[in-house]
Amino acid sequence: MTHGGRRDSPGEKAQPDNRWVPRPKESTGMPEGLVDWDLAVGTGQRMGEAKRIFLTAEWRDLAMLNYEVQPAWLAGYVPPGTTLDSFEGKTYVSLVGFCFSRTRLGGRIAVPLHTEFEEVNLRFYVRRREGGEKRRGVCFIAEIVPKRAIAWTARLVYGENYRRFPMEHRVAQNGLGKMAEYRWRVGDRSCRLFVHAGDELGYPHEGSLEQFISEHYWGYSKQRSGGSLEYRVAHAPWRVAVAASSGFEGDAKTTYGAAFAEILRGKPDSAFLAEGSSVEVFAGEKIG
Repeated sequence: MTHGGRRDSPGEKAQPDNRWVPRPKESTGMPEGLVDWDLAVGTGQRMGEAKRIFLTAEWRDLAMLNYEVQPAWLAGYVPPGTTLDSFEGKTYVSLVGFCFSRTRLGGRIAVPLHTEFEEVNLRFYVRRREGGEKRRGVCFIAEIVPKRAIAWTARLVYGENYRRFPMEHRVAQNGLGKMAEYRWRVGDRSCRLFVHAGDELGYPHEGSLEQFISEHYWGYSKQRSGGSLEYRVAHAPWRVAVAASSGFEGDAKTTYGAAFAEILRGKPDSAFLAEGSSVEVFAGEKIG
C-alpha cells in the first residue's frame, strides 16, 4: 500500500522491545493533575475554570490506528492560526475509536441516555504558539457518534463535522493483553476498527511516536464564519500498549472521502491501545 508516495509492507516495521517505562501521571492540560470534580468545586477549588467547562467524562479503551500521509493532503483542513504538526518529519492521521462514560454537561448535568456511548474520529495534528507556550492540538476530519443529539450539539457548539450512525463496541481482556473493537453502519454497509494489544499497559517513552499521538491537550476546528475555535482538553497522560494486530475494515468513502478511504484500506504505520482517563473539555475561544 502506498501512503502519499511512501510505501509500507507487512513485516517492514518490527516493534522494538522494552518500549515502555514507568512515568508519573501528570497533566499538561491541568498542572495539578485531575482531581475529583465534585470535591474540587465543593471546596472552592478551580471555581473560575468550572464556569468554562463544557463537559466532563471518561474516555476509555482508545483504539488508535496511525497512518503516514503527505502534508499536502491535509492543507485544506488546517484551521487558521495553526500549523500542521509532524513527528520526526512525518505527518500522521489517526483513526480513533473509544468509549465515552459518565458524561456530564458543565461537569454536573447527566443527560438521560446520553452518558455512555461510542465515538470514532479521523484526526490529524497541529501546533500553535500563544506567547511563549507551544500548544499541541488535534483537528478532526469527521467524527461519528450513535446519538443524534450529541452530533447536533457538537456541530452547534464547536462547528465540527459530526455524523450519526448506529454503533457498537466490544472490549475484552486476554491475559496481560487487551482488545478493543468498534463497529458502525453506514446504510447497509458496516465498518470495523480493531486493536489487539498483547502486552501490559505502560507509559510511553519521552519523545516516542506513541507519546506524540496520545498526548494532546488542545482541540482546533475551522469555522464556517471564518477563523478557528480553540478549546482545551485536560487529562492525565495515558498508559498504552502496542498492537499485536490491528486494522480497519469496511467502506470509508461515504464518511471520509475517496482519498482517506484509500489510506484506511492500507496497513497502519503504527497502532496501539490507550487506557484513557477522566477528561475535562473546556468551552472554545475564537482565534485566527
